[in-house]
Amino acid sequence: MKDIRMAETQKDMKRTTSGNNRRNRIAAGALAGAMLMMLAGCTGKQKDNNDQAGSTLDPITFTFYNADGSEDPWTDPVALAITEATGVTLDTLYPSDVDVKAAELMIATGELPDMIFAKGDSDILIEQGALIDLSDLIDEYGPHIKALYGDEYEKLRYSKEDPAIYQLCCGKVKDAQLTCSGTAQLQWAVLAFNDYRIPYTLEEYGDMIKEYKERHLNIEGQTTIGLTLSVTDWHWYTTLANPSGYIANGAVNDGQWIVSDDYEVQYKHMASGQREYYRWLNRMYDEKVLDQEFAIQTHEDYLEKIASGRVLGLLDADWDYVTAENTLKAAGRYERTYAGLPVTMDASVKCASLAPQALNVGWGIGITTACKDPVRAIQFLDWMCTEEAQILVNWGIEGVNYYYDEDGVRCRTEEEIESAEKNVSYQSETGVGLHCYPFPSYGNTVLDSTGNYFCIKNPKSIATSYNEQEQAALKAWNAELLTDIFPQPEEFEQKEYTPLWSKILPGDLEWQLSKLDEIAWEGLIDCVVCSPEEFDAKWDQLQQNLINAGAYQVQAQMTELLKKEIEQNKE
Repeated sequence: MKDIRMAETQKDMKRTTSGNNRRNRIAAGALAGAMLMMLAGCTGKQKDNNDQAGSTLDPITFTFYNADGSEDPWTDPVALAITEATGVTLDTLYPSDVDVKAAELMIATGELPDMIFAKGDSDILIEQGALIDLSDLIDEYGPHIKALYGDEYEKLRYSKEDPAIYQLCCGKVKDAQLTCSGTAQLQWAVLAFNDYRIPYTLEEYGDMIKEYKERHLNIEGQTTIGLTLSVTDWHWYTTLANPSGYIANGAVNDGQWIVSDDYEVQYKHMASGQREYYRWLNRMYDEKVLDQEFAIQTHEDYLEKIASGRVLGLLDADWDYVTAENTLKAAGRYERTYAGLPVTMDASVKCASLAPQALNVGWGIGITTACKDPVRAIQFLDWMCTEEAQILVNWGIEGVNYYYDEDGVRCRTEEEIESAEKNVSYQSETGVGLHCYPFPSYGNTVLDSTGNYFCIKNPKSIATSYNEQEQAALKAWNAELLTDIFPQPEEFEQKEYTPLWSKILPGDLEWQLSKLDEIAWEGLIDCVVCSPEEFDAKWDQLQQNLINAGAYQVQAQMTELLKKEIEQNKE
């Protein structure tokens, strides 16, 4: 069962996700074999009362498919504490990166896990009736679920026509953006070389990389790379597609879409400014600033290059390269880690990295029709929303990972903080932070009953967590937080809709979008690697190919869906 390997890395989503990873790919043979081994459903007794899933309940193992998951033997201290409190053990299945969809295969074989986090593939599960409506179960067994979502609870309903709740969303409730990887990233060494001058425009950013590269042809014996991308699998969304909207259009993270002020939706790579962004990438490639191997390297190659310390700049989200950056931190090479920057095309484009977005209710955990004890499953999910559980999954074990000082403040020792930063196996060994996502979670602005924050990274702790490179930059910038150099949240209007990257689309529209994405994926790479003289012809051909594939019709449908959602939210 565990041979279904992960192809995706967790965002946030926050991330921040780049949220376009809805076409997760899974190895057909491996998954089919694993599905045959799945438990047909839950095996525990169904309870007739509202007793929360405590240790008095019989032990039970739920199979859980996690589209963003990885190997999880459920043996870390936090996992064991969850089992002790609930009686529940999770047997986690996760995908590998080949050309088969998990949800489609599950439907075809009839082999469903007990619980599932399918991301954007949940549409087929809902259409085929594979997810149960959680509404009545929550009414009877889910007081902590309702308390966690609060005023956002009704947004969990699928639609006005179908008010069922099929999933508990994976977005954090009342979460502020205290950290930010920005629209582009640059090594601290490059910033220090430039006396911490902030490159606000794409030209400034590129010039700083080129100048540093010319002065430092090698880093620790390896050839310096100005920029690199990961585009041979779904990571093309995060490194090739997403940055274009942020930098060229000043867009928030709506995946493959640009949304106008009057809620007209446009396919991103047909929006104004896109041509000039990719022309810049084409020039970087022609000048050998952009990695000449980017179009053929694997994601593992990409991460290995970053971990070597020789890649000066990235166009990515921090969750996507965090493992490589942690390797650098573990070696004490903080100058080779990255600053998130508010880079845009020019001064006319405002960086929207901190712009507030509505709660992501499109993706989440559901209970399938194969689960023989949905009451026990919802009790488990409800317990995960309790104060006890939220402290456990975020902070770990009291007396081991944290303690309370004489003023009742929840604290970590310096040794624990250092281990969390430098030990690349910290999460898997301790379980701290490992079981938050994609379960329902309080955000970093929420206090528990003792007046402490649920999240380790919170408004009080973030300013004291910076390393020496970050502190040097803050001093040079006369700032308290690294996010102070960005346009602030209050400068933007609150979005009235769920981020479009997480929106569950009707099957036909999802299929049409996948056609556009396949065309864009190949066409954008072609535009970047061609000679500068060929660029405009390549770009014009890409636009025509998108139009021929029905881009205008897809945009009209997305606009209709978005405006319908906004009207529903106003009711």
